[in-house]
Amino acid sequence: MKSVLLLSMLTTSSAFAPSSIISTSKITTRIHAEKEPLFTSATEEKSSEERDRKQTIRDEAQDALVSVGWSAPMMADELTADDPFVRRINEQIQEESGVDLDQLLNPAKVVNLERDLVNLRSQLADLTGITGIDNFIGITTEEIDNGGGGEDADKLRKKISKKEKDLLIERRSVFRGWLKNIFLGQAILSLGLSWIMVTDPSILFGGFDWFNNTNSIDISIQVLGFWWWWLFIVPSLRSRRPKGFEKKALDIAFLATPLVSLLAPVATKDTAEIWIANFAVTAGAYAFAYLTFDKDGDNNDGSKDPEWLKFIYKSLDFGSGRERGARN
Repeated sequence: MKSVLLLSMLTTSSAFAPSSIISTSKITTRIHAEKEPLFTSATEEKSSEERDRKQTIRDEAQDALVSVGWSAPMMADELTADDPFVRRINEQIQEESGVDLDQLLNPAKVVNLERDLVNLRSQLADLTGITGIDNFIGITTEEIDNGGGGEDADKLRKKISKKEKDLLIERRSVFRGWLKNIFLGQAILSLGLSWIMVTDPSILFGGFDWFNNTNSIDISIQVLGFWWWWLFIVPSLRSRRPKGFEKKALDIAFLATPLVSLLAPVATKDTAEIWIANFAVTAGAYAFAYLTFDKDGDNNDGSKDPEWLKFIYKSLDFGSGRERGARN
């Protein structure tokens, strides 16, 4: 009886054991199978978020560069004021505001935004199935947006919308005469303050404890005084965006004044004399530019200057409102 009972228990165990093992294995396999897509989806989502984050960083960096007039050109050649693309923008602004392109607050940014919009609209046309357009200059977004295009097209639409809003603001921002007068006043004020700094800085700072208690602070201020020519006076005058001989004179002064401030201390320690030397160099630059400037000449735009000199002048122009696409 016991043997029969034992045999029955073993049979029962053997009958249930494989089924339990297989069942457990199936459940485990099913759980893993269910979890695997979840892990894959989470990884893909994280990867997508990372791509979006990197793209956002790139877009912000691009916007920062465009805001100061620097951006990749629409074509291999650098845009100039004679380029048909720039001339077209200039004509549009003349119709809208009655001023030229170079009279805007940031003409380079306007050109760069216009160029970026042409490129973005071309990409959007490809994504939405618009064909047969060879030249996207002068084409509006509505004309090339056929709808659809998926997520990539939606991202392009957002970029285009943002740039169109920025462009509208920039095209209305005119460099007014009162702003030029502010820069001129800043230059005159800097001229007077810098002279006091190199002659008797105690007039300006004598009432402060730090001036009386700090060793050699007066010498540091006197040195700063003659560097004021390169740091504030000449840049303030250049910020007015002068043309003709004055632009050439200020370009020369901007290159010459730092050399005077660096080399003059070898000959004299008198800061007032170094300040006067900077003044003489700036005045001499005006005289030289005036005497050598020919209104009807064919090189007043610098087209025949040596390449190294063109590079220097181009570098000086960057940031003063005469960057790419804003040249005469």
